[in-house]
Amino acid sequence: MKYGIVIFPSKRVQDFANSYRKRYDSHYALIPPHITLKSAFEADESEIDKIVKELQQIAAKTDVIPLKITKFSSFYPVNNVIYLKVEPNEALQQLREKLYSGIFTDHPEYAFVPHITIGRDLSDGEYFDVYGQLKMQTVRFEETADRFHLLYQLEDGAWTVYETFHLRKD
Repeated sequence: MKYGIVIFPSKRVQDFANSYRKRYDSHYALIPPHITLKSAFEADESEIDKIVKELQQIAAKTDVIPLKITKFSSFYPVNNVIYLKVEPNEALQQLREKLYSGIFTDHPEYAFVPHITIGRDLSDGEYFDVYGQLKMQTVRFEETADRFHLLYQLEDGAWTVYETFHLRKD
């Protein structure tokens, strides 16, 4: 089964992101707006208990994480993905590194660029039109993430929460 690890931002940020995602993100119906900490990986039932225990230990040793969402950005020219930029910070980076060490022996496919996708699978024309408008908008959200989630993928491609892990509060 496929699993992934994400942070869901606040409802306010999700509502803002979804106001664009419903038009521009082909995965809108499959998963809520999120920050991917660990991309999709395969695990079977015998491994998942061990993974959950490891994630519980990681969460218990990790402080809450400040999130600053500052602008619309893009992965162009690699692909026509438009996203809300989440400013990188040490706490977010350290949590991600823990999710690629210990029992997690895989390596990240891409460099870590914290973001919330709002548009994907756009044609070149649509991408340039949409991104040209969005990049001029002011975006400013500041909040604190106090949990992350282990998700699993259903047969229809949708993702749902398997377990939630609460971070340590100062």
